[in-house]
Amino acid sequence: MASTEFDDHWTCSTVDSFDGSLNIQIEEGNSSGGLPLSASASHTISYDQNIPKPPPVPSKINLKTERYTSNYHYVPRETKEMWEKLFIEGYGADVHIITQDKLIIPAHFNVLSVASPVLGSFLRQSRDKNGIRYIKISGVPHDAVHVFIRFLYSSCYDAEEMKKFILHLLVLSHSYSIHSLKKVCISLLEQSWLNKENVIDVLQLARECDASRLAFICIQMVVREFKTISSTEGWKVMKRANPLLEQELLELLVEADSRKQDRLKKFEERKMYLQLYEAMEALLHICRDGCNNIGPRDKMLKGNQVTCSFPACKGLEVLVRHFQGCRTRVPGGCVQCKRMWQILELHSRMCNEPDLCKVPLCRHFKEKMRQQTKKEETKWKLLVSKVIAAKNALGPFSSQRAYFL
Repeated sequence: MASTEFDDHWTCSTVDSFDGSLNIQIEEGNSSGGLPLSASASHTISYDQNIPKPPPVPSKINLKTERYTSNYHYVPRETKEMWEKLFIEGYGADVHIITQDKLIIPAHFNVLSVASPVLGSFLRQSRDKNGIRYIKISGVPHDAVHVFIRFLYSSCYDAEEMKKFILHLLVLSHSYSIHSLKKVCISLLEQSWLNKENVIDVLQLARECDASRLAFICIQMVVREFKTISSTEGWKVMKRANPLLEQELLELLVEADSRKQDRLKKFEERKMYLQLYEAMEALLHICRDGCNNIGPRDKMLKGNQVTCSFPACKGLEVLVRHFQGCRTRVPGGCVQCKRMWQILELHSRMCNEPDLCKVPLCRHFKEKMRQQTKKEETKWKLLVSKVIAAKNALGPFSSQRAYFL
């Protein structure tokens, strides 16, 4: 007698609550008869306006078309019902499957052998008693085995039974190499039946059953909902039975949090460089075109009648007015003046036309660059490159144009 045993920690958990279902349907249709032949040629047929002409005689089937359509499958409802009836009634059954409840499920050797090479191998090794082969499937509930064997016959299942025994069916489908059932179980879990209560059990089974994508989805949920999942019963059992998995998940959580912090840091840096880029545009706008209340002497200012389209213009206007009237403009003195000096120098390093530029001190800073140390030059080049990168990140649909690039 061949038997297949399962570890209890694989199959002890049952799925009690799910939030959706997936209906898997097989296309059905009505069988059509042959095309009607025309009437006998010995009779004369008169065609009136009220009588339609008969269809033409069917032509010969094209071999190329026949080869092309041979890949399509059509399973009528009657065929499914026939296999369902064969399984339910057990007519001519030559296999008895013994479950853990000492109950028997009748089946057929040829059907099981074709559906599962693993089952076929066990059955061939089992002893024949009065024409009946016996195989034992323990470790899973009787009803789960019943749903499993039914699927081998007709590829059909009840949604409620599938929801209740989906973890057991995942194990059975993997153990007996039923790829179609395994695919159904994985799809149902991935799409709707995975939740915070069963995600730890599903993760462990997914790794045991070589379902890498399902395991990845489980890990994503654990990292995303760690606070809730770490308080579930499944996490507590896993913590006692599989501490290595707990350590792995905690390390993944720390890594995910670190990546999140890095993303936030990079986001803040890009935001700062983008603000510097907008300040460069606003400075050029004020010095060349003039804004509402500030601009070059040869321009007619518009006052507050028009709203400026440069986002940094207002803040830069306040900074320019302070810089103009401040008496402590020495380096290291006024913080606002120091910021203005840095903005002017940054513009000078990004400006390609210092002789025609109307920004104050642009040519002065160009000459000052020749006296700077290599360390200071490298620092400024890095800053310029990052500001330009922030500008390029806006894409070709930026609302403003970088006049100095």
